Parts: sequence; structure tokens; C-alpha cells
Amino acid sequence: MNLIQVKPDKLYYSIGEVAKMFNISKSLIRYWETEFELLKPHKNGKGERRFTKKNIEQLNLIYHLVKEKGFTLKGAKSELSSNKTKLQRKQKAIGKLQELKSFLLGIEDRL
Repeated sequence: MNLIQVKPDKLYYSIGEVAKMFNISKSLIRYWETEFELLKPHKNGKGERRFTKKNIEQLNLIYHLVKEKGFTLKGAKSELSSNKTKLQRKQKAIGKLQELKSFLLGIEDRL
């Protein structure tokens, strides 16, 4: 599972920024938004989507199941409804391991 890194000081991301993070089209994100109830980004007065860190984490779960694991949309919805907590814990653990790996590689480079 590839965990997407977000900037800690940034509150909202545009759909274009999110599409670049995942290397997918904006239309796919909009489609997944209609298919998955858990993915509900904020919309500003103009109707533009503004994704929070939580929205990006949700999208990462969907991306992992559909693009990396090969689930159908129906299968991904089922998996999220039955194992959402387990998937979130796994995602969090992988993120911490990736941070640790980056930290250790940085130390190795300095040696």
C-alpha cells in the first residue's frame, strides 16, 4: 500500500492536486465520490471540491483496494463496510513504517 504524503500545514487540497498525488484523473475521483459514501470532500461557495487530510486517507483506502488489489467497486465497497477499521490501522502502520524507513535512509546517507 503506497501511502500518500500530505503537507502538515496545508488544510485543503484541490481535486487537481489530489489527482496528481494518486496519478489518476479528476474524473475518476469525481466518479469514486459518487460510488463511495465515505468519500465526501468539502465544497466551497463555487462548488469546487476541497479535500482534507481525512478525505485523502479515505481516497487512499479506495485506491489501494481498487487499483492495487484489483477489487471491483462492489467488492471494495463490501471490504470497506466490513473491514474499514482494520484497513485504516494497516494504512496507519504502513505510513509510520515508511516514515521510519525515510528517517533511517537519511541517517545512512549522512554516515
